[in-house]
Amino acid sequence: MERRTLLKALSVSGFVALGSGSVLRQLNLTKQLPESFGMGAAQGQWAAVNLQHGMEDILPTELSQALTQVHQEAVEKTTGTERADAQTRSRYFESVFDDDYFLAEEKRPIMRSAYQRLDRMQSFVGHGNFNLVSFDDAIRYARNYSEIGQFPQEELDFLEELYFTDAQVYGFHGEKVMTQLTASLPEQEVTRVPGTGHLLFRGKSEDFYHQLREAVGEDLVLTSGIRSMVKQMHLFLAKAEQSAGNMSKASRSLAPPGYSYHAVGDFDVGKVGFGYRNFSDDFAETDVYKRLQDLGFVKIRYTSDNNFGVRYEPWHIQVI
Repeated sequence: MERRTLLKALSVSGFVALGSGSVLRQLNLTKQLPESFGMGAAQGQWAAVNLQHGMEDILPTELSQALTQVHQEAVEKTTGTERADAQTRSRYFESVFDDDYFLAEEKRPIMRSAYQRLDRMQSFVGHGNFNLVSFDDAIRYARNYSEIGQFPQEELDFLEELYFTDAQVYGFHGEKVMTQLTASLPEQEVTRVPGTGHLLFRGKSEDFYHQLREAVGEDLVLTSGIRSMVKQMHLFLAKAEQSAGNMSKASRSLAPPGYSYHAVGDFDVGKVGFGYRNFSDDFAETDVYKRLQDLGFVKIRYTSDNNFGVRYEPWHIQVI
């Protein structure tokens, strides 16, 4: 059996698809999800393991796997033998499609080792500082600190290939906003947002965030701000590894390296105490999101009908 066909077959077992709406309604797993996933966490104290390790935008692995099963069954009921369109792919973002782009099997160990090195680097420099690490910084940190370990050439080649690959190959149709692999984010142009562990650009982004906080209230919190090229690589590789090398599936959950608007001004917001659910469509059902919508001047980058090839992200605030 073909590898991707086998992966699809393994994805379907025992879940009834409801098609859309709340993640927890789709899964009916409210009582099964551990409290460690973040329900009741205080501002800045993300109990979800993924959030503790700087895994914004990535659902916990257990939830991702369960949602894959739901989405896979829904897709097969919806499309049958027809080719899935862009809206179907975005709606059922955790599903596996026949023409998804999988990383070559021989490159999987390289991807994993590069991800693990970046993970060690984030632990070493700290989550907040990691958001500003440039590609050149990463090479220097890895060379100088044994806790991280120097990049072998095959990993550097892989990361360069990841950046230079046209993301449309994966099915992602956004524009590349960071046009240099070695682009850096000057620290004098950013500010740290107390109680969040995240950073924003001074000026428009910082002002807009404080405007939203004043209008919506203290229940609104910054859940992800500035992300450097290296930070986005770390996130994207984490999702690609979680997706068994399915780069298309990874790109339906977050922008590939170089394509993220977090590098130029956008930011994510959530509801205090909502944990990982701030990065699911459950956020759209919160009072915080409804107050954002009532303001009238807030734009969501990845709407439910977006043409980027990305899932609906009601938490992602468009600034630029």
